[in-house]
Amino acid sequence: MTVENDKRDSVTSVGKVVAVCLSKDRGVVNRNASKSYLRKGYGLVGDAHAGSEKQISLLAIEDIRKTCTEKNIKAGPGDFAENITTSGIELISIPIGTRLRIGEAVLRVTRIGKEKHLVHTYNYKGVSILPHRGLFASVEESGSIEVGDEIRVLS
Repeated sequence: MTVENDKRDSVTSVGKVVAVCLSKDRGVVNRNASKSYLRKGYGLVGDAHAGSEKQISLLAIEDIRKTCTEKNIKAGPGDFAENITTSGIELISIPIGTRLRIGEAVLRVTRIGKEKHLVHTYNYKGVSILPHRGLFASVEESGSIEVGDEIRVLS
């Protein structure tokens, strides 16, 4: 086993989709549509961020819950502007370039969080976790996704 494989094996390789969230406008809370379509090179059809360099954003429900406890707020899927809310997979441990299968679609991780100097204008009740705990990806293979779909690390 190579060092690269050791690193990948240390990441939980299977998770689940908790929510598929989108918004027609930027700067507002995303709402759970339960299912949608990811278009290659574009993103989540119907979402305001589709077509941008950050086609898809993912955030773990575990991080949302932890933040709610720490900040004494109530938040749920989409409240932090993520497109796909996940469970059971440690997103920020997945290396850039890794491919993920979610439902029928395949994504490639392009960024983990945001660089500290980049402004992230959206926050929920004064709290913003997507730049620190989120993962961004591009769509490599189009396909439908929905709540309950498995998220599998491919390579």
